Amino acid sequence: MTRGTDGNGGAHPWRPGDHILWRYRANGAGGTAGQFHICRPVTVVQDTPDLLAVWLAPGTECIKPQLADGTPIHLEPLATRYTKPRTTVRSRWFGAGVLKLAGPDEPWSVWLFWDRGWRFKNWYLNLEEPRTRWPGGIDSEDHFLDIAVYPDRSWEWRDEDEFAQARRAGLLDATQAARIGAAAREAARLVSDWGPPFSGNWPAWRPDPRWRTPALPDDWHHTGPTLASRPQARRMPDHPRAS
Repeated sequence: MTRGTDGNGGAHPWRPGDHILWRYRANGAGGTAGQFHICRPVTVVQDTPDLLAVWLAPGTECIKPQLADGTPIHLEPLATRYTKPRTTVRSRWFGAGVLKLAGPDEPWSVWLFWDRGWRFKNWYLNLEEPRTRWPGGIDSEDHFLDIAVYPDRSWEWRDEDEFAQARRAGLLDATQAARIGAAAREAARLVSDWGPPFSGNWPAWRPDPRWRTPALPDDWHHTGPTLASRPQARRMPDHPRAS
């Protein structure tokens, strides 16, 4: 990676086409809590004071959690999903790509999904910790509860059972759960009012065909210095497609 600066040596936002990492820490306390267990290399679409937009391309090599016995997380019964030992594995992002949108202080990010042929499918509002920026990307912590939003403006809660089980398993304390609940109500109001980014034209967006799929670096779990305001860009060199 190289560090991007302006002509006076100061930091500037990431540029369209820059490669950064979008990571999530494990929830809870003790064990692997606080360690990164999800890492997705993405391409910057837009980086302004109000919005960071990134593209997760199909076939991107990512890091995801898996139970230590090899069981995929989603196949483990809910009662033991958050108590059995875990590890991380390399995987590929299958299916269509995902456009991720995040405001700087919002306790959620909004993802856009398409079917084949760029038929828009839905938005997905992912409740999460407001993201911390560092030179190579952004870090957060997933908060389990989500909202699926459809083109006809209907919407529904998702993963309420996982949110409840995470509380029972001790991954969220009462204070955290209350804060997430407040954020969820705020997010529901945003959807009902059809505020941004839902009111924007993002479903018509398309990636630049010249972009290459970013590679997953060996030091994907590096805990780099955080940035209090605008990021100091670190541009990953172009790589052949990972797929």
